[in-house]
Amino acid sequence: MESLWIVVGLAVVLGLFLVITYNALVTLRNRVDEAWSDISVQLKRRVDLIPNLVNTVKGYAKHEKTVFQAVTEARAAVVNAGSSPKEAAKADNMLTDALKSVFAVAEAYPDLKASQNFSELQQELVDTEDKIQAARRFYNSGVRDYNTKIQMFPNNLIAGSFGFVVREFFELDAKEKEKAEKPVEVDFDK
Repeated sequence: MESLWIVVGLAVVLGLFLVITYNALVTLRNRVDEAWSDISVQLKRRVDLIPNLVNTVKGYAKHEKTVFQAVTEARAAVVNAGSSPKEAAKADNMLTDALKSVFAVAEAYPDLKASQNFSELQQELVDTEDKIQAARRFYNSGVRDYNTKIQMFPNNLIAGSFGFVVREFFELDAKEKEKAEKPVEVDFDK
């Protein structure tokens, strides 16, 4: 009779452990999904601001076609990026580089820099960039916690059984990091 209670007690403890671990994994997975959604919202916000920015700058810098073409292509890449953090990071980096070029062009046009419309758009983009950075940090933090939880023993046994898989961080590869850290060169003689 005593051994029956021991078996029942162990079964209850094991069951509780299973339920608590499963629920913790679901919570972490949902936080990662929420964080990814925050990144998507901010990327969409930035993509929506870009046509206004480009049109404002075009009015002042009509001969800077290559810059505007790069921004348009980068914007399309962000819009069409898949749901993978790696694809989104690559497209985001392209857009960031293209926007740096637009602001470099704006430096050459004092009237443009003084334009209230341009200033407001530039401030909106700066604010959005800050929000994107915060969303990336939040997402990567959630991914780190989630991945750690599913990879630790004995959680990994439960995670594997219920289909919890490791998530990708939102980060640039080494080549893209180097490119992002390089200053943009704009040649007005082209």
